[in-house]
Formats: sequence, structure tokens, C-alpha cells
Amino acid sequence: MPSAKSPATAPSPASKPGTKAGASVEGISLPWQLAGFAALFLALAGALIFSGASAARQVSDPGALVRWGLPVAKAIHNVSLATVIGGLIFAVIILPKHTSRSRGDDAPEHPAFTRALAVAAAAGAVWTLSAVAVLVLTYADVAGQSLSGDAQFTASLVYFMTDIQTGQAWLAVTIIAAIVTTALFGVRSLAGLALTLVLAFGGLVPSALIGHSASSSDHEGAINSLGLHLVGVSTWVGGIIMLAVLSSLLRGSKATGTKDITEQTLRRFSALAGFAFVLVFASGVVNASIRVTSFSALVGTPYGQIILAKALATVVLGGIGFMHRQWVIPQLGRKSMTTRRVLWQLVLVELLVMGATSGLAVALASSAPPLPTTYAPDASPAFILSGYELPPELTPARWLTEWRFDWLWVAVALFGAASYILGVVKVRRRGDSWSWFRAVNWMIGLIVLTYITSGPPSVYGRVLFSAHMVDHMALTMVAPLFLVLGSPVTLALRALPSRGEGSRGDGSRGLREWILVFVHSKFSQVVTHPLFAAANFAGSIVLFYFSDAFGWAMREHVGHELMNLHFLLTGYIFVLTMIGTDPLPRRAPYPMRLLLLLATMGFHAFFGVSIMGGTGLLAADYFGNLGRTWGQSALLDQQTGGAVAWGIGEVPTLLVAIGVAVMWSRSDARETKRTDRAADRNNDADLNAYNDMFARLADRDAKLTDRDFKQPESKTNLEGR
Repeated sequence: MPSAKSPATAPSPASKPGTKAGASVEGISLPWQLAGFAALFLALAGALIFSGASAARQVSDPGALVRWGLPVAKAIHNVSLATVIGGLIFAVIILPKHTSRSRGDDAPEHPAFTRALAVAAAAGAVWTLSAVAVLVLTYADVAGQSLSGDAQFTASLVYFMTDIQTGQAWLAVTIIAAIVTTALFGVRSLAGLALTLVLAFGGLVPSALIGHSASSSDHEGAINSLGLHLVGVSTWVGGIIMLAVLSSLLRGSKATGTKDITEQTLRRFSALAGFAFVLVFASGVVNASIRVTSFSALVGTPYGQIILAKALATVVLGGIGFMHRQWVIPQLGRKSMTTRRVLWQLVLVELLVMGATSGLAVALASSAPPLPTTYAPDASPAFILSGYELPPELTPARWLTEWRFDWLWVAVALFGAASYILGVVKVRRRGDSWSWFRAVNWMIGLIVLTYITSGPPSVYGRVLFSAHMVDHMALTMVAPLFLVLGSPVTLALRALPSRGEGSRGDGSRGLREWILVFVHSKFSQVVTHPLFAAANFAGSIVLFYFSDAFGWAMREHVGHELMNLHFLLTGYIFVLTMIGTDPLPRRAPYPMRLLLLLATMGFHAFFGVSIMGGTGLLAADYFGNLGRTWGQSALLDQQTGGAVAWGIGEVPTLLVAIGVAVMWSRSDARETKRTDRAADRNNDADLNAYNDMFARLADRDAKLTDRDFKQPESKTNLEGR
């Protein structure tokens, strides 16, 4: 521990030039940063040999170059993608953009910010090239051919990446990687980098769609859990890589005018890493339980044993993160050299363990799971079209009992509930109050959302149009009603520190800053405009159901999830503009709100009646080929769905209209009270002025009347003369 007079940047033996220590008070040296890659490839090679995935095949063996080259290319792809995401996360929400001397647009960038984007850009180039390599090697592996430059191989490769799902997925990844990399070399605004980060996360979607889950008993659950797993892993691994790469710049320098930002950087990333750990571990358990369905397969097969090793490594990493948050970070403010050395040593250990874990993950993806990953020869039409066998005939009791968890929306609901509870606790600890009515409505909304997306409406909505309309209308009209009443944005703005209460004063943007940016953005002004929200709420129904988008959403998992997201957001924004209390750029007057509600009610009624009277089957290639042997015919069920759309759509709209009327009445009452208080303060000055105005008008009218009476008399006297 240095003395009080010792400078905080005093060198220690471990930080002098030429030291062989991997992690010192100055950070992690480059050779030890590269040691993470060594751990990755060693773990990958060992796991491939252990599982037998690297062994030569008896039939259609593509050769050792492909067998070993494909996992290596995937490992490089995964690490480079995580580095891109980590660099963007640090630039967008963790690091200050400018130095401490000034924060204008022309101010010099913070060295850590510059290095984060430079490393991310270089990693983006590697990501693009590795995606191309994975695309080519995947084709060779699937086709059982060695790499070749002849015309036949090239033609088959083109067909693979344009007509086969796996090839299309890797082609999409390559295109996304190229766009993200281009943006990283040219974009410097935080808003542009945030959009680039969203696109980089989009590069995880194709990988999730082509994992070992296409034909499992719960293929959508496997896809969603794998997607969530990839999001958490990329965030976590990319963040650790960034900490290692930026370690020497976080301490600051007088030459560049930067101060020590190690503690604040670690605190900010620690919160994000905690979320990532929970997401990685929970989604990993779910995904493993879908692929490995018995304890004997888990402990008795190489695939299951690699899963156990990966889970153990994840727990170790979580323990190191806990040590950071509880012991190391609180000590950083004391400027202890020992603490800084321990900090970077722990980060180095994390880097090595994460490298080995990433190698195990790639080997796991390259190994065959115990369950088959191809369709059975006798697969039913329903399974081929929807991915699931037909549920039993729908009865009133089964509106409560038939569940199939959509882990994406389960994660959304759990995250929403946990975040809301933490926000309420934080607000009340500060001494402020929060309405229990809002909290109850938010929780009810999340329960309704989970029931809609994972319960019977979702299960039967894949085989019955009528159930699908229940699903759709509840997702658009019922869940948003409760969620809007929860006022989540208002809670977030109250719970997160405002300026002067510990908010960010270094120019970086945290959650509160990004919420305010989004609320006041041009995009928000457009989508929350009352006329646009009403038109989108009513018009998107027609555009969706009377186009090919409906059939695509029923057949494809991505389309189905985008449909859920679109209609939930559409309903939420519309209800928010009607009765919400969260901040908006613009609100419509109460009379206009009632008119818009009446218009949407009429439009929903028209839509429902048109479906009831229709004689053509919507998405006929889907609903007409499911092979359903119970219930109404597909056309009669569709007409029933039209009645459902008409009936369910009107009741929530009527409740919203009542809410608007109540808010209008309360607004008038508040205005009356405000006017009365103002009158009490100024002794009815406004009323007296109003009365004086009428008195002056009356006096003027009296004078005009007298003049009119006098004018005829004067004229008569003149004529008599």
C-alpha cells in the first residue's frame, strides 16, 4: 500500500519494462493476451479428439484439412465476432468518447475509445474472412469433398449458399460481417455505433438457426435458447477481451489529459457481465436439456461430458466475476498497487478460462449430439410445417394446460420483472414512492405476455386460425394495456441516477442517457405520433394477413418471432399514445384520442367481418396441409377467427376509451383547481379583469345608443330651419 504522499502511478517491480509478469499494475501484456487463443485451440483440439469429431469418416470423408480446418475457422469466427461486439459495447455504453479536457465534437477521442474501435474494426475484418472460410469448409464437410478449385466444386458451392438453408445462413453472416466492418472504419457517432452494435448482434441469428436443433422435439426452444446463449457469450467474452486489450490505457495519462477510469469501467462492465453470466448459464441449461434428454446420456457420452466441462468452466468464471464485484472493485478507489495487480491477474485467468471454454463450445458444435438432427422418414405434415406434432383437440380445459415455452419471451418477461423490481426497490430506498397500482399492472402484463407466447394461444395458434387470432389480439390489445399502465420508462428515469446523483459525468452514455436520447429522437417522434400510431395499429393488420408475410410468419421461426414483436410493439405504442404516462415527444388532445379510438374500432370491425365472410383460405399452403383430423375445417375455423378478431378487439379498445375519458375528466379537474389557486393568489384578478371588460363593453354600447337617439333629432331641427 503506497503512502499518502506516494503518487498513484508509482511503478512497481512487476510493471517495469522488461518484466516477464503477464499481469501487472499496468495491465496485461500482449503475449499473455494471445495466451487466451492458445488456451482456446488446445481445448478445441483435445475436445475434438475426445469426442471423435476429428476422426476420419468411413463414408464421404472430406479430408483432414476440412475436418480440422472447419472447427478452427469457427473458433476464429466466434472470437472475432465477440471482439467486435465487445468493442462496440465498450464504445457505446462504457467508455467516454472524449478526453477529460473537453467534450466538444472536435475534442480528441479518449485513447481507450479509439483503441476499442480500432481493435473491433480489425476483428471485423477477421470476422468477415473467417465467415467466408466457414462457408466454404461447411460445404466441403456437408458434401464430403476435399477443397478444390474446379468448376464443379464452385458451381455446387454457389448452389449451397443460395438454395440450402445452412449455406444461406453463412452467406448472411458474411454479408452482415462485411457491413459491420465497413461501418466500424467510418462511423464515429454514438448513435451510429449503437445501430452497428444491433446489426452485429443480428449476425448471431443465422448461427442460432442452424445449430443442432433443426429437428429436435422442441426445435424452436432450442433455437431461442441457443440464440440467447450466443448473445450472453458474445457480450461476456467480448468484454473480457476488451478489458485485456484496453488494460494499459484505463489508468490514464497526463500527456493525453486522461484520468484513471479503471474503477468506473470495471463497475460498468461488471453489471453487464453479471447479466451475461445468468443468461449464459440459464440458456445453456435449457439448451442442453433439449439436446440431452437423459442423465445417462449426459454423463455417459462424450457429448454430455463436454457439456459438463463447459458448465463447470462457466461456474468458475462466474465465481471470478463475483470476486471482482465484491472484493476487487471496491478496493480500486484506494489506489492500491496490490489490488490493481490482483485485478489484472484475475482478468488474465478469466481470459484463459474463457479461451478454453470457447474451444469446448466449438468442439461441442462440431460433435454429433445423442439425439438425431434429421427428420424421421415418417415425420407428419404438421411436424414438417410447424416443427411440432399436432396438439390434442382443443377443449376449454386445454386453454390452461397446453404449454410450450418460448424461451425468448420467457427471458424477456423474467428480465422485465427483475428490472422492474430492482427499480422499485431503488426508488423506495431513496425515499420516494411508487404506485402499487403501476407495479401490479406491469406484473400482470408480463404474465399475460408469457401466457400468450408460451401457453395455449401459441400452441394452438400454430394449427388453428381462430386460436391464432386469440393470440394476436391478446398480444396487440391485452398485454400492452397492462404494460403501459406499469409506466416502465418513468420508473427507469426515476431509478437511474440523474445529473448530480452519481450519473455519468464523463460524456459516456448509460441506460438513462440512451433512454432520453431515444425518447427525444426523430424516430420516436414519428412512431409515437398519434396519427402514425393509429394508422400502424389498424393498417398493419391488413398488410400482414392479406400478404405473403402471414404465411412466412407461420412457416419460419424468425418470421413468427418478428410477428410477435411487431404486434406487441404496435399495440404498446398505440395504447401509450392514448392513456400512457411515460414521456412522449407529442400527445394528442383528448378529443382527437377518442376519435382515433372510434376509427380503430371501426377498422377492426371491418377486418373481422371481412374475414368472417371470406371464402378463400389465408396461408392455404400452411393451414390446408397440417393434416388436422379434429375440429372445424380450415375455412370454417378461419371464419370463426374473424369473429374472434371482431369481438376481442372491441372490448380492450372500449376500456382504453373509458381510460381516455377518465384522464380527460381528471385533466379538466386539475385545470380547474389550478385556476382556483391562481385566483386565490391574485384576489380574482382574472375574474375582475373579465368583468371590467364586460363593463367597458356595456358602457360603450350605452354611449352608442345615446348617440343614435340624438342624431335623428338634430336632423329634424336642421330641416325645420
